[in-house]
Amino acid sequence: MENFINQSPFALVLIFLVIGFVFLIKGADFFVEGSSSIAHKLKVPSIIIGLTIVAMGTSLPETAVSVTASLAHNNELAVSNVVGSNIFNLMFVVGVCAVITPIMVQHETITRDIPLSIICALLLLGLGYLAIGDKHNMILGHLDGVIFLVLFAAYIIMMIRTAMKARADGKKTEIESIEEAEESTQKLLSYPKSILCIVGGAAAIAFGGDLTVDAASRIAIDLGMSQTLVGLTIVSIGTSLPELVTSLVAARKNEIDMAVGNAVGSNIFNILMVLGVAASISPVALISVNLIDILVLIGFSILVLFYAITGKKVTRAEGASMVCLYLIYTIYIILR
Repeated sequence: MENFINQSPFALVLIFLVIGFVFLIKGADFFVEGSSSIAHKLKVPSIIIGLTIVAMGTSLPETAVSVTASLAHNNELAVSNVVGSNIFNLMFVVGVCAVITPIMVQHETITRDIPLSIICALLLLGLGYLAIGDKHNMILGHLDGVIFLVLFAAYIIMMIRTAMKARADGKKTEIESIEEAEESTQKLLSYPKSILCIVGGAAAIAFGGDLTVDAASRIAIDLGMSQTLVGLTIVSIGTSLPELVTSLVAARKNEIDMAVGNAVGSNIFNILMVLGVAASISPVALISVNLIDILVLIGFSILVLFYAITGKKVTRAEGASMVCLYLIYTIYIILR
């Protein structure tokens, strides 16, 4: 496929990129639908489904692109895709939703999730720079990937325990509210259809990830853009489309109280799971601009935490400032 894309006209390469995004997004949808149906039929608690299958499903596009890029040694694309997606989720998706209607921020998001997302970004900065377990600096090696995955497993266990305790206390958690809304509109599939969705979805994700990386690499070469710039803009926005579409639909229905928590949770998943898997398979090299972008992510996260603490909500004015800062950052990375 890579050779075919490299020999294709530029206009066709753009079409391949869009097709890759479509396969990624629809593949994730089918995978989640099939997995959720089987889990419901097996009487798995909805909270566990939400914290694992559904939550990871929204990060499958980023996972596919970053792992494929890592295997193809397009390391700049692997890191920039995750960092770019996180910045886009946090500043643009949440910002646009807040402009449409102010977003109330849950107490757990302020005290647990946003600080944890900042810690994850600091950990990425530290492990990437120090290269623990590797002879060279600026590399996320196999050991670093394992550390991320262990922390990811601990995060999932912590979330499940917290959710089960909340359920025992008679409280409805954020993720349960999401699951109940999805269950009301989702019909359970039969086992054969569920398995077909899982296998077909996984195949679509793999194909879409490969196609997206090859097309993005070709675009970078033809336009004289760096892999980092392509990852921070085109690819990161494309792989964040599920979060964007979901949040905008929720905003139109005035049901976005959980928008900040969802975006922050996705950011934690992206760093710990996506880069954890990618680095465990093949070491991922960082370059100096990656460190700058990670610092920008940390700064934006602190800003959102400040907005959330003041008034326990993100106002329209704050949302507008977040969108403006994202656009300024985008101009900066294009010009640098």
